[in-house]
Amino acid sequence: DYEFRQRLTVTAKKAAAIVSKVRIHEAKTVWKKVEDEDGDVFPGMCFTLAKERMESTMLWKIVKKFPKGALLHAHLEAMVDMDWLLDRALETKGMHIYSNVPLTAENLDTANFEFQYSPTTPESSDSIYSTTYIPLTLIPITTAADTFPRSNSSRNAFHAWFKNRTTITPDESMRHHEGINLIWAKFQSIFQVIGGIIFYEPIFRRFLREILHNVQADGCLWADIRIAFLMQFRAAETGEILPRHHVVRIFGEVVDSYVKETSGAFWGSRIIWTHIRAMEAETISKSMRECIDAKTRYPSIISGFDLVGQEDKGRSLHSHLPELLQFRRLCTDAGVDIPLYLHAGETVGDGTETDNNLFDAVLLGAKRIGHGYSMYKHPHLMQLTREKGICLEVCPISNEILRLTSSIMFHPLPSLLANGVPVSINNDDPGILGQMTTASMTHDFWQVLQAYDNVGLEGLGDLAETGVRYAAFEGAEVGVEEGITKERLQLWREEWERFCAWVVEEFAEWA
Repeated sequence: DYEFRQRLTVTAKKAAAIVSKVRIHEAKTVWKKVEDEDGDVFPGMCFTLAKERMESTMLWKIVKKFPKGALLHAHLEAMVDMDWLLDRALETKGMHIYSNVPLTAENLDTANFEFQYSPTTPESSDSIYSTTYIPLTLIPITTAADTFPRSNSSRNAFHAWFKNRTTITPDESMRHHEGINLIWAKFQSIFQVIGGIIFYEPIFRRFLREILHNVQADGCLWADIRIAFLMQFRAAETGEILPRHHVVRIFGEVVDSYVKETSGAFWGSRIIWTHIRAMEAETISKSMRECIDAKTRYPSIISGFDLVGQEDKGRSLHSHLPELLQFRRLCTDAGVDIPLYLHAGETVGDGTETDNNLFDAVLLGAKRIGHGYSMYKHPHLMQLTREKGICLEVCPISNEILRLTSSIMFHPLPSLLANGVPVSINNDDPGILGQMTTASMTHDFWQVLQAYDNVGLEGLGDLAETGVRYAAFEGAEVGVEEGITKERLQLWREEWERFCAWVVEEFAEWA
């Protein structure tokens, strides 16, 4: 952040000095053990235990107001509070729940279940909670909620059960001794549960608008959103399954409407088309062709392509080389440009096939790398990413909850920053992992500011500016300060100055 610090105005320097004093003060006064509490209390402690306390601090007020620029790494399905999503499902006539087994007392916490819109309900008097339930029979979600067997207050108990099944619970987030595979199994199962609700057209429109509103309310002006194109997208009222390119069309309609609603104060959002890396080559190639077709139909909306899912148990980028190289040829033939923004290095391995994904991501010309957690183990790769201008989309809280690190204090982010690697800060899956709509990106930025002495408000500003520089604006090359990127960097810098002036005025007693 040397260059950024050299450009600081007098006001920005004053604001940074104030924030430093507030941070040091709260490290001594807020983050101290209360006698009747178990364990120690310290800045940078694990997120689950720190969340409530951090949200009560002065530093939280500052970071909440902080202009965060652009969100580069987040998965659409996991960007909204699950309570909000269930409320939308319950108020939607025709939304049903079904399972491949009866949901009995013995398997309520483990059995698979999904949701589906249907304009008609099969004739069945058997409860989904009864042993006589016929597997895969659609049951109205309101019926399932009102007859939930665990409490006299069925609706409230159904809410609690749904949230337990569709989020990483505080208890689960703390069980690091169980390793990565178990938490990923729970994490990935959630997307299958909630997809049937999200991808019913009327809910999808409201869902996306809720995302855009929350992103803007959190001080962010742009979002590159990853969507896994495996969904069955159902039309309003009829429930007809539509071609997936309609997801792209409606995404564009909702974003355009929201940008107009904000009179352009919110810059917009684009889609990074994703598919699951564990799937077979033929399936992924088919998805790539769908992506190219959607890009030709709606060229301004698709911004990139990625392969997602647990890296350690998925196929490596090296094994996907035939599909990825074919994708590049097909894009050329179709006359479209779809850059690669690849997940890589989301692992604790060293020299493993998953760790080696980082090398292949660089060799494949990825413009951005999702997570890049294990990059710090490879000095030459850090040099290459710096020289080639490849940005790492770092997600600190996600890396902690999914058991790559026990807390922000052990995250490799300081090593990446010290080696000059371009880095943006992101929230990944806030609706599932625990940040939720109370702040979303604010938690991740707060963790970075409070944990590391070398960052400060100046470093936070550099991270946010990097996010804007590497955002996938239409018609711009990520990482290049020209055209629309240059314009929006200037807009962000003006917002940064207003923020710094606010800090100086609001916390004048700390000057």
